[in-house]
Amino acid sequence: MKKILVFVLGLVSPLFFAPAALAHCPLCVAGAGAGLSLSRLLGIDDSITGVWLAAFLGAVSFWTETALIKDKELKLILRPLIYIGIFVATIWSFYKFNLIVTHGEIFGLHKLTFGMIAGGILFYLVDVIDDLSIKKYGKVFFPYQRIIVSLGSMLLLSIGIYILINYYI
Repeated sequence: MKKILVFVLGLVSPLFFAPAALAHCPLCVAGAGAGLSLSRLLGIDDSITGVWLAAFLGAVSFWTETALIKDKELKLILRPLIYIGIFVATIWSFYKFNLIVTHGEIFGLHKLTFGMIAGGILFYLVDVIDDLSIKKYGKVFFPYQRIIVSLGSMLLLSIGIYILINYYI
């Protein structure tokens, strides 16, 4: 009887003592990676792919930071370093192993690199602003706020780059 009680409590206890959910879950990161691979096959412009690759790398860096660092003071210092480090390592490896295919330039940068830089800056700033608003008001304003705000900002940037490419460059 005692074994059955322990088993049932083991199954039920996560409902009451669940750990905090990650803002950028591993499943979302994997889905973004698969979507990026598909974008090349569909012929989506490299600058727009770069924006979504930046969101993917940003989510990976936040996920890595959450997994590695538990101390809040250390997080404040290392978070931007991990974020920038993942971006620099990725861009460096793209150039080192000739993964950048030149399809044109925007402001002197390859389209993919431009999209990654623009998307990376926006993704980080949106996350910081979202964190500050949650801390200031002590709550999220609607369900899935972090995901909707992050994806919405990437969508708006993608539309902006699309307009920039097709109408101004």
